[in-house]
Amino acid sequence: MTTLKTKSNPGNFFEDFRVGMEIVHATPLTISAGDISLYRGLTGTRHALYSAKTVASKAGFDQLPVDPLMAFHIVFGKTVPDISLNAVANLGYADGTFEQNVFPGDTLRAVSTVIGIKENTNGRTGIVWVRTRGINQNDRTVLSYVRWVMVRKRDKDQPAPEASIPDLPDAVPAEALSAGRASYATWDTALSGAPHLYEDYEIGEKIDHVDGMTVEEAEHQMMTRLFQNTAKVHFDAYGQKESRFGRRLIYGGVVISLARALSFNGLANACEMLAINAGSHTAPLFAGDTVYAWSEVLDKTELSEAAGALRLRLVATKDLPCQDFPLRDEDGRYRPEVLLDFDYWAAIPRQN
Repeated sequence: MTTLKTKSNPGNFFEDFRVGMEIVHATPLTISAGDISLYRGLTGTRHALYSAKTVASKAGFDQLPVDPLMAFHIVFGKTVPDISLNAVANLGYADGTFEQNVFPGDTLRAVSTVIGIKENTNGRTGIVWVRTRGINQNDRTVLSYVRWVMVRKRDKDQPAPEASIPDLPDAVPAEALSAGRASYATWDTALSGAPHLYEDYEIGEKIDHVDGMTVEEAEHQMMTRLFQNTAKVHFDAYGQKESRFGRRLIYGGVVISLARALSFNGLANACEMLAINAGSHTAPLFAGDTVYAWSEVLDKTELSEAAGALRLRLVATKDLPCQDFPLRDEDGRYRPEVLLDFDYWAAIPRQN
């Protein structure tokens, strides 16, 4: 009998990571206009700056820019085979910044640095923190973010490295934000879809995005493939039969993008994402579930005479239209209907 040989990548396990370790991720991706159209078709995103070349041109761009979230997911997808192929859960995001615009024809690659590790008390898993940079064909960093993920150990008896937990900011400070790379001096609210500008929003205000979106099996797999995310939990139905949930999980990035797309209804002019302050996937989503979303204005800051920034908390729920209810129970745990708690800065035009 011929001995089976394998040259496939089993992914890294917890004990393979070391603080300071740099990982160059495989398969750079050149983004096309078709990718933008497919992303729009899968998410329903409607923000005018990323939908119409005429709007983008008035905002100072030679061509239609790529939605920052789409660029984020593409960079994230590059990291999965090395960071989270053996993950139990993707736990959170922090300190994310969008530093350059991305356009069709640009090629993105990803490099991650391990900045923290900590074994869990069960001895079977550990948490790994990485700083990932998305880099374009000109070797310029277009985005950077931290995420942390719970990863299985290959051998539970393997001694764990000394714990090292990174010190992360609660939010990207307002003074560190750029003024946005779009020019908002001639912004047309009739074309953007809503009259509400920077001055119309108040700190503490909550916005019900009204609409819901039911996720189908084919849609979430196609979207995850678009980003070349290879995580087994999103595709292998047979392999998930014996898992904790017994079926495929929907990639958390799908939830972020659907919630962001739903946020158009109420935040149509807050289109340009500048930074990711924090984010947590708090419950699983499955095919057939319906995503609803609402936002809370956490803070505001003026960026220029033409633009300001809103710090927004985007909450996505499962099969639960927006209503006034506590996100957490008496024990401080998120309610099972809450899918996502996402904190970000977005640029928005000011009144002229």
